[in-house]
Amino acid sequence: MQKPISDYALIGDCHGSALIARDTSVDWCCLGRFDAEPVFCRLLDARKGGFLRTAPEGEFRSERAYLPGTNILRTVLSAASGRVAVTDFMPVGRASGAGLHDYVSLRAPFWFVRMLEGLDGRTPLLAEYAPVVRYALKPARLAVAGRTVALAGEKGPFLRSDLDFAAADGRAVARFELAAGERRFLVVSGEEIPADGLPERLTRLLGVTTAFWEEWAAYCRYDGPYRERVLRGALTLKALTYAPTGAIVAAPTTSLPERIGGPRNWDYRFSWPRDSAFTLYALAGLGYGGEANAFASFLRRSCERTHPRVQVLYGIDESSRLEERELGHLAGYRDSRPVRAGNGAWDQVQLDVYGELLDWMSLHMELGGMLDAGGRAFALSMARFIAERWREPDQGIWEMRGPARHHVFGKLMCWTALDRAVRMFGPEKGLVRARDEVAAAVAAHGVRDGRLIQAFETPRADASLLLAATLGLPLDPPVLKATVESVRRELGEGDYVFRYRGEDGLPGDEGAFLPCSFWLVDALLLTGEPRRARELYESLLSRANDVGLYAEEADPSSHEFLGNFPQALSHLAMIGCALNLDLHERLGEEGLRGTHADRARRGVEAVGGPRALWAAFRKTRRVGRLRSSRASMLD
Repeated sequence: MQKPISDYALIGDCHGSALIARDTSVDWCCLGRFDAEPVFCRLLDARKGGFLRTAPEGEFRSERAYLPGTNILRTVLSAASGRVAVTDFMPVGRASGAGLHDYVSLRAPFWFVRMLEGLDGRTPLLAEYAPVVRYALKPARLAVAGRTVALAGEKGPFLRSDLDFAAADGRAVARFELAAGERRFLVVSGEEIPADGLPERLTRLLGVTTAFWEEWAAYCRYDGPYRERVLRGALTLKALTYAPTGAIVAAPTTSLPERIGGPRNWDYRFSWPRDSAFTLYALAGLGYGGEANAFASFLRRSCERTHPRVQVLYGIDESSRLEERELGHLAGYRDSRPVRAGNGAWDQVQLDVYGELLDWMSLHMELGGMLDAGGRAFALSMARFIAERWREPDQGIWEMRGPARHHVFGKLMCWTALDRAVRMFGPEKGLVRARDEVAAAVAAHGVRDGRLIQAFETPRADASLLLAATLGLPLDPPVLKATVESVRRELGEGDYVFRYRGEDGLPGDEGAFLPCSFWLVDALLLTGEPRRARELYESLLSRANDVGLYAEEADPSSHEFLGNFPQALSHLAMIGCALNLDLHERLGEEGLRGTHADRARRGVEAVGGPRALWAAFRKTRRVGRLRSSRASMLD
């Protein structure tokens, strides 16, 4: 049986990523692009999915942690014969032309690097390499030439090592011993790597990658009681950033199930505009203006390509057609089928996305950002589009594949779109009238028994309505409080919150959605229950895995992770809660009122340039330089 999802740690180079189990097995790896065909995908088929593993023969214990302030994973394997350290990383550094504080212009060779070091004793080890092509559609034929293992008849991938491998039946194996002080290496790449000077080059790449992550981490200006967890969340988000465009993937995986054995298995290696305001609030609040601005530029370019329609999701290269196909030859994670590549939700109608984008633009301007004439025209066109279309039903924030409905959260976000446009550009008559009409429609059809409901046609609770308290809506406080209580009562289970219950056009059910638990923290804060909010938040921090990562969902009974992993929105929500708890601690309930932009104005001092550096130093005393070092530059 495949390992629990919580067994994995993420490494990445802001282009691609890999998931590594406690026993060092690399069971998922995409080089160069998050959405590339995987080199290893045992995560999706235990028998033929492919992997890389380097571990003692026989029994051993494993302890692991990220090197502080980095996305470099160090695992110590302890066997009866000795101990071995395994260091895994994907090399990345600042591009040679990057500016003084530029950590978004990056360079990477698109390698997976594993370095082994004997710590004590003399340990017998087994290295196994079983790559795949085309999602393991056909068996791989390996060919060994010297210290390189290649796939016969394929352009890649390649394994380069200082070990002696022998290949048979689609797998290359090396048996060796490692004594104290001895070192070995393995490099997986898309292209063949020259052997000359490779050990020295890898040592240099480890130094550059370490410097890059440590310097980037030093810019984090949050210094509250949850700094270690917040910084790990920020490092995870950075690793999920596709540097060439600024996109942030929802997760680096596809088809990890929302229920074991079920069909709700989706490809999340794309970018959702829905997450825009969450992203800007979290990144700007931590001091990472460069990443926030890069994501903003990606969103604008992507959305303008499909204007006036805004899609639910876009490709990391700004592509818009993300056709979904099923990979029927793969067994799936723990027999959860189908495995999918692509995401059919790209052509759904979701009106809430316009509100999320205009909320993001309002926040961007509040933080000192500028909209040029084209940006202003684009924002106004979206608001006018919503003024004409808000009465239409849609698929809702949860991308339901059943009939369209008048989802209340979608209507609230239509109101948000119109409200933010009026705030930014003045009271245009048609926008003000439409905003008032949306508010009246929600009051008339979206409230039952004093609380917000899922849809005009459906009086059930919906966890997306927890966000209503954060939007600055013209709703009476008792309605917001009753909504929070109805969500807790109908959808809550311990620390966990389900998105909704009931028919949604798909067979089976799902786990509890982890971002919703963090949204409940915010909702409790905003409805006058700070003690319960903090208690829930601290309990949720304990639900991360051993290296501080969260999946999309969890099983409330077993606490087992479900869904794609690690999930960007879970980490964004965790960071946002920490910022809001800090704001409440300093300014009380008044500090949280209003919109994201209102809270940002109170809590975020600067998002870029010298002001951000000074704010970071003043809050944390951790920024030790006023310019980036050459040590983080990859020539």
